[in-house]
Amino acid sequence: MKQNAVCDVTEALVRGWLPARPADGHKGTFGKVNLLSGSVGYTGAPLLASRAAVRGGCGLVFLGVPAFAEDTAYRIVAGSCVEAMPYPVRSAADFLGKTAPDAALVGPGLGQSPETEALVLEVLPRLNCPVVVDADGINILSRHISVLDGRDAPTVLTPHDGEFQRLTGRLPGPDRAAEAAAFAQAHGCVLVLKGHRTLTAAPDGRLYRNTTGNDGMAKGGSGDVLAGLLTSLLAQGMEPTEAAAAAVWVHGRAGDLAAERYGHRGMTPSDLIAALPMVWRTLEAHA
Repeated sequence: MKQNAVCDVTEALVRGWLPARPADGHKGTFGKVNLLSGSVGYTGAPLLASRAAVRGGCGLVFLGVPAFAEDTAYRIVAGSCVEAMPYPVRSAADFLGKTAPDAALVGPGLGQSPETEALVLEVLPRLNCPVVVDADGINILSRHISVLDGRDAPTVLTPHDGEFQRLTGRLPGPDRAAEAAAFAQAHGCVLVLKGHRTLTAAPDGRLYRNTTGNDGMAKGGSGDVLAGLLTSLLAQGMEPTEAAAAAVWVHGRAGDLAAERYGHRGMTPSDLIAALPMVWRTLEAHA
């Protein structure tokens, strides 16, 4: 197994990775994302992910919400969308035919119904763009790991420890970096192993350790924000490993700014999204 030294992600490193934004750019210049997210009882996840994608700088954000037997979740989500463009998904054709995305996100708040599982397993092999698989997308994929191994386009997985256990059959051990690297190389994907000092592992052996963030981010919904932000950076043309490591750093820095304003106990995932413009402004001011 090829494993390089762990590199700490810094502000200077992230600044150097970010793509330029041409002054004459338009919506198409800055990428399109297509999100598959949400279900009854989990309508916050698609809203957080899509809002983070918009705040991440993406030009167009499409949000597909499964609506099989009924469309309650879709109607709730659609009624709360302003910048993102929601639409109901009743089949893989609905999702795959909506747009030609530059990056896609599959998973936040999807649930694990048989219909949803079948949808995810049909969609993932047919998405030819970079894909982020998060939350219930990971839980479904853990039962069908051959689908991950069969993908030709870049795939980024964003598990916390419990989801990593479902993928591998065990919790991460003391050497989290080695385990993240082993999984990334074995399955040809980028792995973002979330937690204190989140690790980003590439299939070529690169390893990055995050240096931002705090315990106030340990709340349901923070992962949805990260997933949307990461997908946004992929859609803007960033290389997958750098996009993942940069998204984690920016997400954590937004969390640090939110904690300064609201305190660790009182901050929310929505506060992370609200803090993203301040992070971008700092990075762009020193570019």
